[in-house]
Amino acid sequence: MFMNLNQRAEELASRLADTHTQVVFAESCTSGLVAAALAAVPGISEWMCGSAVVYREETKAVWLGIDREVLKEHSAVSAQVTQDLAVAVLKKTPEADLAVAITGHLGPNAPADLDGVVYIAVYWRGEVIEDVVASQFRLLAQQRVERQREAATRVLSEATSSIHRRFRSNG
Repeated sequence: MFMNLNQRAEELASRLADTHTQVVFAESCTSGLVAAALAAVPGISEWMCGSAVVYREETKAVWLGIDREVLKEHSAVSAQVTQDLAVAVLKKTPEADLAVAITGHLGPNAPADLDGVVYIAVYWRGEVIEDVVASQFRLLAQQRVERQREAATRVLSEATSSIHRRFRSNG
């Protein structure tokens, strides 16, 4: 059906190495699972700068400087906040070329219209901040842990796709 988390991590690690791209993450609902999966790949320390696990709104505000008014207006699980996370984590990581951020509602007890919804934003150094777009996805899994794995897999896939698009168009 689709690649599992470890396969996606290996695929991203290979693309990072092939393109000499360094990546950093801002993770909310995945709670560091993206970084953990990628860190399991030998040699990844050359390409993965780190991951800020910013689960709570206050942590997003304090660690990455996300505006509290933006959090209040849009909520922590929104395209705007996810975009802001990607931009902020890249600014705080000068060695990184690429930032990927994720927010989402894994449930239970999520608002019905947002249950299983995640936002993923990808931001390349040198891009115009206004051009950063967060994509919205509805997870297929129903259980929280499976949703977290699916979300992390999706982040790795989006990062790999972004590298592919960037270097296909530049090469």
